[in-house]
Amino acid sequence: MRDFKKFEVWQLSHQLTLKIYKTTKVFPKEEIFGLTSQIRRSFASIGYNISEGSGRNSDKEFANFINIALGSSNEAENQLILSKDLEYLSEKDFQNLSEELTILKKKLVTLWNRLNGN
Repeated sequence: MRDFKKFEVWQLSHQLTLKIYKTTKVFPKEEIFGLTSQIRRSFASIGYNISEGSGRNSDKEFANFINIALGSSNEAENQLILSKDLEYLSEKDFQNLSEELTILKKKLVTLWNRLNGN
């Protein structure tokens, strides 16, 4: 069994999720059940899928969960863009979070490729 906490992609996703929770505390109160909840779930889902997949029996199964984490990262990216366009995020916060998310996505693809023997 793999220890998900040792994977750099999980560590990055966890740190990014913590940043999203802090950043979204200032989102409008009317968004608490809308965008605030959605963006938090999307970012958290990345780490959830890494951790769940790491407990699977094969690299193929793990790769499938990494693929799902990639899907969540794309959803999270879309929500970052929406948050910026609605002016809930400053340009600086948007840029910083987007850069970190892009790094995470690249590392997820690298792990997916490795698990698939590419």
